[in-house]
Amino acid sequence: MDNTALLLARIQFGVTLTYHFLFVALTLGLSVLIAMMETLYVRTGDQLYKAMARFWGQLFLINYAVAIVTGLVNEFQFGMNWAEYSRFVGSVFGPPLAFEALTAFFVESVAIGIWVYGWDKLSRRAHLAAIWLVALAANYSAFWILSANSFMQHPAGFAFRNGRLELADLGALINNPYLAYQYSHTVLSGLVTAGFFIMAVSAYYLLRGKYPAIFRRSFGIGLRWALVATVLVVGTGHFYNQYIARVQPMKMAASEALWESAVPAPFVVFALIDEDKRQNSYQVTLPAGLSVLAYNAVNTPVSGMNDLEREFVARFGHGDYIPPVTLLFWSFRGMVAIGLWLLVLAALSAWYWRKNEIEAHPPLLQAIMWSLPLPYAAVTAGWLMAEAGRQPWLVYGLLLTEEGVSKVVPAASVWASLLTYAGIYAGVALAALFIARKVIRSGPGE
Repeated sequence: MDNTALLLARIQFGVTLTYHFLFVALTLGLSVLIAMMETLYVRTGDQLYKAMARFWGQLFLINYAVAIVTGLVNEFQFGMNWAEYSRFVGSVFGPPLAFEALTAFFVESVAIGIWVYGWDKLSRRAHLAAIWLVALAANYSAFWILSANSFMQHPAGFAFRNGRLELADLGALINNPYLAYQYSHTVLSGLVTAGFFIMAVSAYYLLRGKYPAIFRRSFGIGLRWALVATVLVVGTGHFYNQYIARVQPMKMAASEALWESAVPAPFVVFALIDEDKRQNSYQVTLPAGLSVLAYNAVNTPVSGMNDLEREFVARFGHGDYIPPVTLLFWSFRGMVAIGLWLLVLAALSAWYWRKNEIEAHPPLLQAIMWSLPLPYAAVTAGWLMAEAGRQPWLVYGLLLTEEGVSKVVPAASVWASLLTYAGIYAGVALAALFIARKVIRSGPGE
């Protein structure tokens, strides 16, 4: 396949997967929070909690439907645009996806149907069990999907036979240390997204004085989990990055725009990056900051991209092993900035919530409402860090991206599918936003 087709195939998969992941993040967190609301209803008998679960459930179903539709497209691409990748790694990559479909996805799909249609047909506890099955299956599904992705990031549990990789140890695959960091960070990011989603929609109603009994409680539930999850996301993100510094030092160096090895290594706060000359034409640094963040020690050496590439060339042969530095550098800083802003919003909200004064501060409620896109931007930046930072590898250290693309699909075909998917996805997004807006404006009813 020519370079144009390779580029288009990468763009197509990147766009479709990122689009899908936006809906996955909310699914993971919102399913859990709705289950908690219904648990409160079953334990207390308070009809307000039931109304809350049903209202947020409508928005969850819209999100879930789009997540399912967009997720199916990605799997087809493995056999189309990325046939060589599927041939080389399918025996390892396939089993986790099969486990996800045969266990988590089927349970989730059946349970969600029971939950939607069983409000007046099942006992309270049986109906509650259905939504907890949805929540647990959704997060279990993420475990299997991320186990496959973690293998691409840090291969484990495989054997090389007959010119391709085969699964040799399922236990090693699912106990991959990379998976533990990636999964915890992803699930907590879903809770952050769901918490701020609930807070933002609740703020919309509180500013208008509509359904205050329901949306004060909703705001409180969203706030508690947004605050806790944001703190935990920051913590897990720190340990995740320290692990990446050990197993993917090139990704870490690129995200910090560190071209030359240094002892101690500075943390680059701001930089004008010249990727062609492989240097920063201007930068503002915090001395020894990167050494401390990555290794908890001031005088720890950190390898720069130029030295790392020389090591890669000696090990794997001639090539360009430096990922897109500017994209990674600003994605990481954008993610961190958003995380700090959300933490400030959650902390301020918690302060006024405890004083029972949240509605007396409309600017804060408006800030929360207008900040709703930020958790989505943060998870997108994180996903870019994970995937673009692995380049030029599809399977780190084993398969280059250019080697995994199909050799028989011409650029014209990829153009056609890319434009088709872009049009369909745009239509689906507009339809989902229209329906969600209608549900929000209609409210939970009396």
